[in-house]
Amino acid sequence: MSLQKENKAPRYESAFHEAMVNVAFTHNWCNEQMKQAVSLYEITNQQFNVLRILRGQHPDPSTINLLKSRMLDKMCDASRIVDRLVQKDLVDKQINPYDKRAVDIMINEKGQALLKRMDREMDLSGILSCNLNTEEAKQLILLLEKARGSHPDL
Repeated sequence: MSLQKENKAPRYESAFHEAMVNVAFTHNWCNEQMKQAVSLYEITNQQFNVLRILRGQHPDPSTINLLKSRMLDKMCDASRIVDRLVQKDLVDKQINPYDKRAVDIMINEKGQALLKRMDREMDLSGILSCNLNTEEAKQLILLLEKARGSHPDL
């Protein structure tokens, strides 16, 4: 179904206007698909993102600033997300031994085990692969990078 029919939107000013609305609409759709997938594990999209960042850093500790710089959702409160993950006993937080003002954050064994389980049980690729083939996904990546001005050929 077209975006215009799905959104019951009036005509768009231009193809660029429709593309912007479509990207925003698709972003929200993808977020909802992710939310449903990760909610089965009693975590949020942002918590899942932080756990994956921490796993990528492991065995090195992370800081709140590092998490903020790598998070997909730049508007969320990384400190509060980390505190919730500490409450769920998925990450550990401790004062940095060299800089008492800094806090080191590390994914723990329980957090690692949760991500391993999610890797086995969740098919994040399936969110798009049920509607796009590999070539179409590559083309979409190219177009999105080009729209952001971050494509290597630009």
